[in-house]
Amino acid sequence: MRLGIWTPLPHTIRAEPVMDAAIADLKTRGQGAKTDRSLQFAIDVVTRGERCGATTTLIAERWLGPDLEAWMLGAALAGHTKNIELMVAAHPGLVAPQVVAKLGASLDRISGGRLALNIVNGWFQEEFNLFSNGAWIGDELRRYRRMDEFIRVVKGLWTEDNFSLDGEFYKVNNASLPIKPLRTPHPTIYAASRTGPGMDVVARQCDVWFVPYEPSHRLYEDNFRGIEREVRAMEARSRALGRTLRYGISAHVICKPTLYRAEAAADALEDYGKKDRVSAVAAKALGAGLVGTPQHVAERIRRYEGIGVETFMLHFHPMLEGFESFANEVMPLLPPIRTAAAE
Repeated sequence: MRLGIWTPLPHTIRAEPVMDAAIADLKTRGQGAKTDRSLQFAIDVVTRGERCGATTTLIAERWLGPDLEAWMLGAALAGHTKNIELMVAAHPGLVAPQVVAKLGASLDRISGGRLALNIVNGWFQEEFNLFSNGAWIGDELRRYRRMDEFIRVVKGLWTEDNFSLDGEFYKVNNASLPIKPLRTPHPTIYAASRTGPGMDVVARQCDVWFVPYEPSHRLYEDNFRGIEREVRAMEARSRALGRTLRYGISAHVICKPTLYRAEAAADALEDYGKKDRVSAVAAKALGAGLVGTPQHVAERIRRYEGIGVETFMLHFHPMLEGFESFANEVMPLLPPIRTAAAE
């Protein structure tokens, strides 16, 4: 079992006072301290997670939002951590894969071999139109073909001395990346996709698949059975390609002394998530069903582990206090957790 924790960013967690103050700084020219408040919050959460045994942190990317840029934040976190994997999100189409390969190799070196990549195919058309100079693709199949080529270019430049690809979206001719990653055979590549073409790309190109589920904590049993089916299907997909995938789940954890209080808090978060698509990020993660007493939450984590889910990428509300509760009350009920230092 691997424990992961989301790096707190404005678009990945429910609003709370420390982040609200950080956002106010970020949006105002000349306002803020020498150490940015959102950076300090990220450092506080990730270093606490590392001390408790978290093996990985997901640094999401939201270009059109008051978020520090993910690669720069990852580099900053590298200087404050020792063992935790730094999983940086990258959107095919927003940044060229050649650039991501160089950024990734650089961060892998800076961090001592701790880079991972989270491939996000993207849904935010306005974000693409602004930051990629109009590279939004409306056709889903074409977006997945671009995602496939994107990963091929990144992996090829990481692992081959002379790499070429004459693709539909990317052209690389006999190229060699000037620096190579420290991590071998290459940094781990994660992705989440729930459509057939996307799942084919994940099975063919990625190392870890974040399993899909429907929103709402009250759908836990249905979601669990669906995840079990999807894991078996992806095992067959990857096996047919001569590959073996690993599986992760992203979940918002609500742990309370009683089931009633936990479910009430979950209902409140789901109401909050109806505001807009950004607010829905944390609320949707309740579909994993990690809601209840410490015993409930631990039992469900063990149940997921029993069907092959090994990495639990978690977030909480409030972020730091929620994690402290999880570390003190749930982690002692779990089997031994693989620590970052052991990887």
